[in-house]
Amino acid sequence: MITERQTEILSSIIQEYIDSAEPVSSQLLEKKHYFGICPATIRIEMKKLTDDGFLFQPHISSGRVPTDKGYRFFVDDLLKKETPDFDSFLEIEESLKGDQEDIFKLASHLTKFLSQTSSNFAILHISERDFFLKEGWEEILKEPEFKEQALILDFTNFLKNLEEDIEALKINSGINIRIGKENPFPKADDFSIISSRCRFPDEEKGIISLLGPKRMQYDKNINLINSVLKIFEKL
Repeated sequence: MITERQTEILSSIIQEYIDSAEPVSSQLLEKKHYFGICPATIRIEMKKLTDDGFLFQPHISSGRVPTDKGYRFFVDDLLKKETPDFDSFLEIEESLKGDQEDIFKLASHLTKFLSQTSSNFAILHISERDFFLKEGWEEILKEPEFKEQALILDFTNFLKNLEEDIEALKINSGINIRIGKENPFPKADDFSIISSRCRFPDEEKGIISLLGPKRMQYDKNINLINSVLKIFEKL
């Protein structure tokens, strides 16, 4: 268990790291956030979070970055909160209504929308037909993590393994999130996937997923998938 103050500091560090992709220092936290404590206490709390495995320090002189455990705590906290409808909920709903007579058109439209809106890689699996639609190379390759050629190769293998055995994700009801080492596929430690089962207007079943670096915008992506699921219930 961590304290309420540590939770606040951890969440701030993770959000800063998601935004910047740079290790977060105590000096940055002091400048941008008010915790009601002195800088020395911020450093002490960051050390405790590091010792407890929520953060790690890439280099002695650098700030901290989240671990899988830190991200998991952050994501579980997000899932406890009620999320509002996505900003463009009505726009998405009207857009998909026009496609509901043609499942492939609807699926293609939705996959592209998910990818462009999230800036991550989107996969939609139509279960009965065992058919995958994928969008998002242009979006995901803009992320700083993908400057490394090895990471692009690992991500390609991740996609391949996912298509070959998507049921390995063991997606139950609601939104499922796998972070880093939680993924059941090899060389997927640097990635996260948010997935949910869905039912299309013609009663066909499917799975929608967003994939990206662990530094993805979890709150935005959870909100986005929740909104799409609500729309499917109404179509």
